[in-house]
Amino acid sequence: MKSTIRLVVTLVALVPLLQSCAAVLIGAGVGAGVVVATDRRSSGTMLEDETIESKAKSRITEKYGEQVNINVNSFNRLVLLTGQAPTDEIKQDVSVLVLEVQNVRNVQNEIVVGGISSKASRVSDALLTSQVKGRLAKDKDASAAHITVISENGTVFLMGLVTHAEAETASQIAATTSGAQRVVKVFEYLD
Repeated sequence: MKSTIRLVVTLVALVPLLQSCAAVLIGAGVGAGVVVATDRRSSGTMLEDETIESKAKSRITEKYGEQVNINVNSFNRLVLLTGQAPTDEIKQDVSVLVLEVQNVRNVQNEIVVGGISSKASRVSDALLTSQVKGRLAKDKDASAAHITVISENGTVFLMGLVTHAEAETASQIAATTSGAQRVVKVFEYLD
């Protein structure tokens, strides 16, 4: 009997937490809808980008497994490769593997030849990405909804369909963010 009472009390205590989780999930769904509505890519292109990323990652993993640490980001069918590979031959082969994925227009290979980055470095990069995204979101001229931010070993990569003015603002914001050592623009320009 006491265990049943404890269970009921525990469940009653968790109800407010479960309700807030639902609000967060619903909010996340609405947020995703807003992103789709403001993205300058068509929904078909957005889906193609997701498919490109998935197929490219799969091809790289099948061939090289844990020998490499490579990130694949596709925006408007332009693929950015970042991370580390042990040799220049593998770095170049990864470009070929990704170019062979259906619908890829071009590949920008920013893979560094060397050892795989540490977990601490990856955590630092995730924090840098968050900081840049946060600063972009606060700036009315940066058009944060149209810019993808990727950080790798202190380098901030910016992707998106933007105007030259938006690109310049975003680049300045990224360059002046603590921890950013370099900024690489992988933009396509609307003007």
